[in-house]
Amino acid sequence: MSLEITGKLIARLQMQSGTSKAGNNWQKQEFVIETMDQYPKKICANLWGDRIDQLNQVNINDTVKVSFDLESREFNGKWYTDVKAWKVEPAMANQAGTAGVSNTPIVNDPFSQSMGQPQYNPPMAPQAGDNLPPIGEVEGTFTDNGGDDLPF
Repeated sequence: MSLEITGKLIARLQMQSGTSKAGNNWQKQEFVIETMDQYPKKICANLWGDRIDQLNQVNINDTVKVSFDLESREFNGKWYTDVKAWKVEPAMANQAGTAGVSNTPIVNDPFSQSMGQPQYNPPMAPQAGDNLPPIGEVEGTFTDNGGDDLPF
């Protein structure tokens, strides 16, 4: 499963390194991006090994496109999920002529297409030439009979 997300790079965390049980050296670099949704979310992802160099190609506050895989593992009865990035690139490289704002979904996955995301279409404001009554004139009459017209 390969996913993509676009957001603003807001932090690079300290690089971690060590030696595996097999004696191999490893390096991991975590970073945080913030989505550009109506309600922005912060996502911490990580790069491993040679791929860490990709993070040096972008600056803090740059808009980036991150390709990643999700992986979960169990340890002592609890589950932990990693966002393993395998490609980090400036978002502008794929958006010729745009100002960093994308009309594509933030996370592209096969399920969002098949399930049909609900669409919100805001009501249209009246336009010049619409046949609307002048302010204060409303068709019909209102009669206040002084009683309560609630059905309960």
